[in-house]
Amino acid sequence: MDIEHYEIEVPLNPLETQDYKATAGQPLESETPHATQEDIISALKSVQDPELMLNVYELGLIYDMRQEANGDVFILMTLTSPTCPMAGEMPHMVALAVASVPGVGRVTVELTFDPPWTIDRLSEEIRLLMGI
Repeated sequence: MDIEHYEIEVPLNPLETQDYKATAGQPLESETPHATQEDIISALKSVQDPELMLNVYELGLIYDMRQEANGDVFILMTLTSPTCPMAGEMPHMVALAVASVPGVGRVTVELTFDPPWTIDRLSEEIRLLMGI
């Protein structure tokens, strides 16, 4: 699988991100076993928000994750702020991490700010670490 192949569409204005997508990976051959949801979540947990040094999954930045019948994966994610300086990087980092999982085909990561992220989206583990 060629995970180095990716496409990225960066908005000129980070606040206009409703059409922002990053893609990585290649379609799977038809007989390739698909990755488990746990494997995909593990890959998501390997991607850290560089400002908070916490992973995107437990930060609650992943709004939706769907694995299609052909092994492709769609992820809808957000950032902690619409003015995040990493708006052009984070979806790309997520797409590459998930595309590196054996049994994952093409990965599409779409960025949204609707609804806006709040600390209510933090995982229980992160809440305990932060004393919230």
